[in-house]
Amino acid sequence: MRREVDAEFAEYVGAREHDLLRAAFLVCGDPGLAQGLLQRSLTRLALRWEKVRSEDPDTYVRQHLYRDAVAASSRTHRIHRDHPEHPEHPDQLDDPGGTWAVVAGAAASDSELARRGDLGRALADLTAKQRAVLVLRYFEGRSEGDTADLLGVSIGAVRNHAHGALARLPVDPRP
Repeated sequence: MRREVDAEFAEYVGAREHDLLRAAFLVCGDPGLAQGLLQRSLTRLALRWEKVRSEDPDTYVRQHLYRDAVAASSRTHRIHRDHPEHPEHPDQLDDPGGTWAVVAGAAASDSELARRGDLGRALADLTAKQRAVLVLRYFEGRSEGDTADLLGVSIGAVRNHAHGALARLPVDPRP
């Protein structure tokens, strides 16, 4: 069993870890779950690094990350729906730092935090696939085709999820 860390792999992780974690959080809405999903995706990548490094490691890790985040978020949503003692919205969580509200990471005014909080609550009300499509299309700026490939769905499904999600948001995430 190999014990040393490949320098190229470590560089890849260092360069992309923050963005991948943020994207996972935006899709699933739970910081702990996002961290676990990212670790699982990076572990898969590490196990296949020798083969994937010369291809497209970014697509490989993102494909696993987003698909797992959608699946995990769907399971979590069912738990919240079926067990009312679990909070439905992030603002019901004991979250003094306002994780949803400060997803952008920078210091902000009270009105900006309120807007982010509204957006976070709106994102929490979307389906996992709708959130994933919004994150891929508007947070990462990916095309419909790339989004479809990463999520393993058709371009038509991407369009439908985006349309439904945008109709439910209080603000438009498109640039």
